[in-house]
Amino acid sequence: MARTTTIPVLGSILCLAVAQVTYGQAAWKVTSPDGEVAMEVRLADPGRVADYPAGKARLYYEVQCKGRTVLPLSPLGIARDDRAFVDGLKFVEARPVIFVNETYMMLTGKRKVCRNYAKEQTLVFFGPDNAKLELVVRAYDDGVAFRYRFPESSDEKHVVLSEATGFRLPEGGRVWAHPYDKASQYTPAYETYWVDGVEAGTASSNEEGWAFPLLFCTPEEDFWALLTEAAVDGSYCGSHLGQPTSDGIYRLQFPAEGEGNGTGVSEPSWTLPWATPWRVVIVGETLAPIVESDLVTNLNPPSIVKDTSWIKPGRASWSWLSDHDSPQDHDRLRPFIDLAAEMGWEFSLIDANWNIMKNGTIHDLIAHARSKGVGLLLWYNSGGPHNYVTEQPRGTMDLRQVRRYEFQRLRDWGIKGVKVDFFQSDKQNIIQLYHDILKDAADFQIMVNFHGCTLPRGWSRTYPHLMSMEAVRGAECYSFDRSFTNYAPMHNTVMPFTRNAIGPMDYTPVMFDDNVYKHITTNAHELALSVVFESGWLHFADRVSAYLELEPLPKQFLSMVPVTWDQTKFLAGRPGQFVVLARRHGDGWYIGGINGRGTGRTEKVALSFLDGDTKYTSLVIIDGKEPRSFNATLSKYQPGPYSSFAGMTSRDSIEIDFLPYGGFAAVLSPVK
Repeated sequence: MARTTTIPVLGSILCLAVAQVTYGQAAWKVTSPDGEVAMEVRLADPGRVADYPAGKARLYYEVQCKGRTVLPLSPLGIARDDRAFVDGLKFVEARPVIFVNETYMMLTGKRKVCRNYAKEQTLVFFGPDNAKLELVVRAYDDGVAFRYRFPESSDEKHVVLSEATGFRLPEGGRVWAHPYDKASQYTPAYETYWVDGVEAGTASSNEEGWAFPLLFCTPEEDFWALLTEAAVDGSYCGSHLGQPTSDGIYRLQFPAEGEGNGTGVSEPSWTLPWATPWRVVIVGETLAPIVESDLVTNLNPPSIVKDTSWIKPGRASWSWLSDHDSPQDHDRLRPFIDLAAEMGWEFSLIDANWNIMKNGTIHDLIAHARSKGVGLLLWYNSGGPHNYVTEQPRGTMDLRQVRRYEFQRLRDWGIKGVKVDFFQSDKQNIIQLYHDILKDAADFQIMVNFHGCTLPRGWSRTYPHLMSMEAVRGAECYSFDRSFTNYAPMHNTVMPFTRNAIGPMDYTPVMFDDNVYKHITTNAHELALSVVFESGWLHFADRVSAYLELEPLPKQFLSMVPVTWDQTKFLAGRPGQFVVLARRHGDGWYIGGINGRGTGRTEKVALSFLDGDTKYTSLVIIDGKEPRSFNATLSKYQPGPYSSFAGMTSRDSIEIDFLPYGGFAAVLSPVK
């Protein structure tokens, strides 16, 4: 149960009163509870600044951290079909500042207990014909968010034609981002290649521009920020960033007409009152606030699910990547169910075309899985007219009555969840489809994983049965993309700071064997991905033998590694180079580290995040002398006067010698 407090605060006390500045400009500054982060809004005519022509009073904003400007003066504004709230806006009022103070629980994600704590102010303006526009601004200790709201009432649908919203990156800064997809049979799916620290203002290789999220640093790397959006519901479309302008501005852009096989409309429409999604800037002096932030889930509505006892995050075996035809063959699926049972994993995923199975039926598999104590997850095609992918089952998810019939059937069978694939659009009609699937799945106690899909926008808070989303170029690419071999190590070190920082990510990691194309990451690198990447369902993608024939301690690690976390800590790293994360489950800490470069490195990992003087035993698994081998060390505490092991404490550290493209995984357990 969430606890919410909304407290009015005098603007003068918080230094949020309207300030008159030069040339008749008006400015409002919303500052975070700790006073370190601020968003300043201006109604002004700054001439050619921020990609606007001179002679017009328009809205701008900038984001500051510790008194420094991190996101320079950037444009605001939104245009409806009946009027544009861009030029000539008139200030009406600045409503009293409120505290948003809320505690809520998450079943998946970076931590179990989350605090939504911010200062919020609503600024009201008149547009043409005195129509009202509200700009709602929130300042958190780790970033800012803002949204537009049309407060007036009307049963008539209005259309948003475009947003003037932009993000002006600091000149000389560096960017980690990936191009937004050109519409095709399988795209957009957020699976393009990431760029590694290109100069701010660099054009995307795709004419559609850049996808969210976008990470950047200031020229001196003394501040970092991540741009994204949150709380996108069925009243709006998903957005991305167009090609940057000459002033370094990345403007918000709506989906292309060709997305979703040409179905749906690019511009969103809704009745009034109406609010846009939140535009989000997560910011900090280091990368820690970005990796550890819950800001995206904070901005979403509370859970619609009252009884969550049926929602079970967990680990799953998955046959498709190592054997694409296996989901159509009962006899080739049984060993993966047996694998899950032996490893203690909760689920096994049956992928596409299971409804045309030979050598047995889905009911035979359900019975076998039940006898082994393994839950089954089933794949579905989301289409519908919005895609023409032929994999089956299809035609059961896009129509409500058919979808609800299918979910009832799955519940009767004892199926625990679905993987719904191939959405290929961020238009409003498909965003609504995501929400409709999640709402109906909740009614029948079916968990959900989206593939071939859009980005997470914090929906896991509202729908706690949303276990994961793909929206990443994952390990499946080893089966069809030759270039992925050399790309994956760097790519893996970018994800914790970007894609996985904003929500769960179904990468399907931990592959020890080679697929069509070999991997150059070491076995310890692959093992560490089970901790470095966060997902409510962790799908193990390799062959059965790859796991059953593991050395005892790595095998033990994979049988015990959890997917739910009480706390997440960023320990070290830089996108494109390396990363070390620690995640707490109960009293124990799991640490994962990976090297994305072809040269070795040594890192000393401080354990200062441990609990005071508590002593911990350790299991540390590093690479052996060869990249496909392990070197595991298990320290056990034997109490008594002659014990030689004092136990690790918060004063200690672990020194790791990373192989090229190497990694390590560790478990620290408190001595009882």
